[in-house]
Amino acid sequence: MTRSDIAAQPRESPARRRLLTTARALFYAKGIRMVGIDRIIAEAGVAKATFYHHFPTKDDLVCAYLEEQSRSERTHTRRIEAAQTEPTAKILALFDVISEVGCGPGFNGCPFINAAAEYPDPSHPVQRVIAEHRRWFRGLLYDLLTEAGHPDARRTAAMLTVLRDGLVVGSDLDDPSEIRDLTRTAVQRVLTPPS
Repeated sequence: MTRSDIAAQPRESPARRRLLTTARALFYAKGIRMVGIDRIIAEAGVAKATFYHHFPTKDDLVCAYLEEQSRSERTHTRRIEAAQTEPTAKILALFDVISEVGCGPGFNGCPFINAAAEYPDPSHPVQRVIAEHRRWFRGLLYDLLTEAGHPDARRTAAMLTVLRDGLVVGSDLDDPSEIRDLTRTAVQRVLTPPS
């Protein structure tokens, strides 16, 4: 398992940028299925023909939104990794940030998990974007665990991914003052190989 990158960002135009920015805000706040194309077009201030020039279908827009989110998370993760030297410290720092974001203002869940709930068909293009993002995240953890010499990097990467999923789904349901400590303790326990 290795890290893979999502396709490079398509050439940007001001109209495409406005459409994506508008869609991101509306999809995250209201839910993808609850937001129609007409609302996105109106709030982005573009013509309907411009929308369809950039996104032939709403599903194309949803995929572009999630691909952009994935690129953003990858960039942010590289910054977190660069601030640490040890692979285990990189994993802990990554989960510290995830727990802080999950307890922060305006957090409305993971955009990928939210989209997966709205697009349950595993063969849907949106699910393929979600699966690629999850492969990247699990691959990132696997690579860091392998670098740290962990004896069961593959299974531990899978366990950390499940922990991350739980964190981004439920972090706003518990006491925010406890989440970071609980998350760090859970990650440390998962990272400790059984004796």
